[in-house]
Amino acid sequence: MEATTSKIPYLEKLDSSWQLWVDGKPFLILGAELQNSSMSSARYMDGIWQNLVDMGINTVFGPVTWEDIEPEEGKFDFNEIEAVIASAKAYGLRLILLWFGSFKNGMSTYAPSWVKKDAIRFPRMLLQGDTGKLTNSGVLSIFHSECLEADLKAFVKLMEYLKREDRYRTVIMIQVQNEVGLLGDSRDRSQVANDIFNAPVPGEIVKFIAEDWEALLPDFQNNFSGILKVLQKYASSPDIPDWKALFGDSEPTNELFMAYHYALYLEKIAAEGKKIYNIPFFTNVWQKKPNADAVAGGGGTPGVYPSGGGVPEVLDIWQKFAPSLNCIAPDIYLNDYSATLAKYRHRGQPLLIPEQRRDEYGARRIWEAFGTYQALAASPFGIDTLKAVDSPFTKHYKLLDSISHFVLKAQRNPNSMVGFFFDELQEDGSDLNPPRAIRMGGYDLKISRAFVFGTPGPGAGIVIQLESERFLLVGWGFKVEFKATSPRSTLTGILRFDEKSVLDKGTGMLRTERRLNGDETRSGAWANMPNDQPDPANIPIPITIPARTMIAEVSVFSLE
Repeated sequence: MEATTSKIPYLEKLDSSWQLWVDGKPFLILGAELQNSSMSSARYMDGIWQNLVDMGINTVFGPVTWEDIEPEEGKFDFNEIEAVIASAKAYGLRLILLWFGSFKNGMSTYAPSWVKKDAIRFPRMLLQGDTGKLTNSGVLSIFHSECLEADLKAFVKLMEYLKREDRYRTVIMIQVQNEVGLLGDSRDRSQVANDIFNAPVPGEIVKFIAEDWEALLPDFQNNFSGILKVLQKYASSPDIPDWKALFGDSEPTNELFMAYHYALYLEKIAAEGKKIYNIPFFTNVWQKKPNADAVAGGGGTPGVYPSGGGVPEVLDIWQKFAPSLNCIAPDIYLNDYSATLAKYRHRGQPLLIPEQRRDEYGARRIWEAFGTYQALAASPFGIDTLKAVDSPFTKHYKLLDSISHFVLKAQRNPNSMVGFFFDELQEDGSDLNPPRAIRMGGYDLKISRAFVFGTPGPGAGIVIQLESERFLLVGWGFKVEFKATSPRSTLTGILRFDEKSVLDKGTGMLRTERRLNGDETRSGAWANMPNDQPDPANIPIPITIPARTMIAEVSVFSLE
């Protein structure tokens, strides 16, 4: 990485997706997030970096906390982050810094001690229990400018430091806060919050919802069905009712109220930060999940999950009122992975998953994130407490890295790439991952589990159309069948099926390792990408072979 004063990292809008540019070229983030406290110590990280490199990681998501950089008001200390950035550069890694300022997982635990101890200057939001008694949430108020201004000042100092000192562009993105929203109640019950809640709803939000109704996610529409005509009535009126009168006395109303004000809070911080150093910004979202409450995830109602965070029910509000954030990013642990990816491509925003499962179940899913939804990143959390030899991501990331040239190129050609995964079969033998059907140019592709005589295993991969009749297959545990779309076609077949290895990942130069045919293609019926150990089921004729390079190129033909 050479020092540069030219272009800083930025996002480029493509026809149907986005790409991150770093050092003047597209960059595929193979990222992973550290445990919360790891990057508070450069000395601790000295024992971590090589293990991350060994996993195939090229980008590390790590926290920079308000309490660490401003332990005393007005006195800023960047020594630790300076050492961390220098070490990351030495190991050839990029960083995505997570600003733990006012909020982390719905709480304010990373605010400095001088903020925590002064509840007069920095008020906290209040919760109302079943008895009606108010309790202190411990969370900094989004309705008091003193909290915002103090956080904003520290964030601006961080941006100034990075702009001045990070000459090698080691830091490529910034996360603003972490999983914001109020836990313990659906909205703040303090007097100042009540006064705002009982005041007229701001005209900008009424106008936006009324005019953009058809474009809003169904999750929002379902919460407020039947309200469109009412909003249209007040969209140009100076006499708008208060929140309860307009939207109803409900938890969704409280959540909407909190989402609007959280979005404004983060927007003010992000907008000022971008004035200083305009690299990509995002914030992450704790996902709701009914009947799946966990320590740091799930929850079915606002307040059980952080009320006001950018869940699908209020994603449109965040996108509208926090425009300085390049994307609102889902953390996916408990939710349906595919459905969440689809929702967070809403309005064509960039897709980024800052946190997800670090096990094999999670690793398989990144192929769909990158291949089908053009994700910028799909990052497992808590990666530094796994050894590279034990991490499923080592295999996945090293393979993805080797073919990153093709992935980045395919992102620029709509409908030329698809990613997918297949989990283990259920105990009763049922399959929750049906075959995938996709059309690429003049061919319909059916992607299903790899052929075996016994029990099919899990799989994951990407298929990329290189030319009209040439396809790249990457991964394991699947097979692809091709059928020409022309009504005049009488036969579709496989012309060549070559196992490949990568000679030069920068240029995408591949070498043919062997020509596959016969049993490996079921005599031209399909291109089979087997698992490491395909189940032979004690068949006496051993015609299945194990995975090797996990990269193959297929040329097909059609007769008319």
